[in-house]
Amino acid sequence: MRNYRDLIVWERSHTFVLMLYGLTDEFPRHEVFGLTSQIRRAAVSIPTNLAEGCGRLGDGDMGRFVKIAMGSASELDYLILLAADLGYFSESKHTEVASELREIRRMLTGFFKQLRSPIEH
Repeated sequence: MRNYRDLIVWERSHTFVLMLYGLTDEFPRHEVFGLTSQIRRAAVSIPTNLAEGCGRLGDGDMGRFVKIAMGSASELDYLILLAADLGYFSESKHTEVASELREIRRMLTGFFKQLRSPIEH
């Protein structure tokens, strides 16, 4: 078992969730049960799955939860694009958010590869 708080990718994704909560607070009220909720759910899924995976035994279980987090990050990528296309994010804010998500996705991929590497174990 690992402590999820020791994972840089968990810390980064948690901070990203906090940022997205603030940004989605500014979305139109009619989106509260639509796009706002979907963005928040997909974003929260990333650090949540990392935390859950850390509570499991073995790298195989951890890898499964990292893959779920990667899927949530891909879903979030589209939702952020949709929000920008609907005018809920400025172009500069979309660029900033998308860039941070790309970095988190890169980190998730690296972590997954590290879990699968026989050299590390």
